[in-house]
Amino acid sequence: MLNQVVLVGRLCRKPEIRDTESGKKKTYITLAVPRSFKNINGEYETDFFDCVLWDNVATSTVEYCEKGDIVGVKGRLQSRVVEEDDKKRTITSVVAEKVTFLTSKAKEQQ
Repeated sequence: MLNQVVLVGRLCRKPEIRDTESGKKKTYITLAVPRSFKNINGEYETDFFDCVLWDNVATSTVEYCEKGDIVGVKGRLQSRVVEEDDKKRTITSVVAEKVTFLTSKAKEQQ
């Protein structure tokens, strides 16, 4: 069996580092990934993927990336069940194993 995902997209916001109770570092990012085909109106739609980054991957991403930067994320899908108001729902996110910095918006503007 295989659980692997590769995404390339733009960061929707600047990542911020957080410390867990156990002392690990983590950050959340959202990637905006345009679809490779047009919809019925002739427009390209965009999908938004939530990703969680841990430890060194999180630290380096926070240090080097800004909103709008293009990054590649290699990781795996992970789902969890959350109960709110006696209703259960499943949340799926990408757990990043590697982040590749492809472009920097700040460098493009120079």
